[in-house]
Amino acid sequence: MHQINPTKLLLSKWTSTSPKQREKHFIVIKLIRDEQNTIVNCILEAAITKKQYTIRWQDLKSTENWQQGWK
Repeated sequence: MHQINPTKLLLSKWTSTSPKQREKHFIVIKLIRDEQNTIVNCILEAAITKKQYTIRWQDLKSTENWQQGWK
């Protein structure tokens, strides 16, 4: 499990350990907050296709699915 500070996620880079459709490298382009200003989700953008995906920020903690940085 990665130690992640959710307030420092914006513009961080991630590598998927199981790429689909050649989408391996991602960057966090937006953080989504709830009414209490707590970060609940983030939007990842694939570097190669520019497709955007919304995921729970806690999912990035999984070392089985994500690695910090572009590898």
